[in-house]
Amino acid sequence: MRPLGRALARRIRLVGLDVDGVMTDGGIYLGDVDGVPHEFKRYEIQDGLGVFLLRQAGLLVAIVTGRVSQSVELRARELRADDLFQDAKARKFVGLHQILERRGISPAETAFVGDDYPDLAIMRTVGLPVAVGNAVPAIREVARVQLSRAGGAGAVREFAEILLRARGQWDTVVDQYVADTMIAPEANAS
Repeated sequence: MRPLGRALARRIRLVGLDVDGVMTDGGIYLGDVDGVPHEFKRYEIQDGLGVFLLRQAGLLVAIVTGRVSQSVELRARELRADDLFQDAKARKFVGLHQILERRGISPAETAFVGDDYPDLAIMRTVGLPVAVGNAVPAIREVARVQLSRAGGAGAVREFAEILLRARGQWDTVVDQYVADTMIAPEANAS
């Protein structure tokens, strides 16, 4: 695996993320409370900061999943993802390409982080296919970047750092994030 070059990294305008197996460990908690079905997923907090830093660097972030889940909708809203595509028939390829067309972005200007066969069509078409550490062999074979961290265990954050370092933006966005956390809240004027 060659290191991620600056030219390729700078060409990326949108980062697409799968959910189950990338933003989560792939586990799904299903339950029933008073006859109402509920689905829960566990998200890695470090991945959330990775998404924030990608957006601070001027990249768009799209969440693309082959399931429909209120949990994903809540997480996308919390992360302020630029786009969310959920499809119960797992037509992720179509969904991502609709997002790209609407935004005027080519597949060559897109990175996508995936883990399993439903991601394969997308990963074969984007400029920067990325595999989480526990991706199936077919995904690892097409990946330009292979992460060491597993899905749901910091893989998104690992990729954010790799991409932003290659673009020469990592130190700037981290320094800005740290500076922003040092600003005291305004005192109430009473």
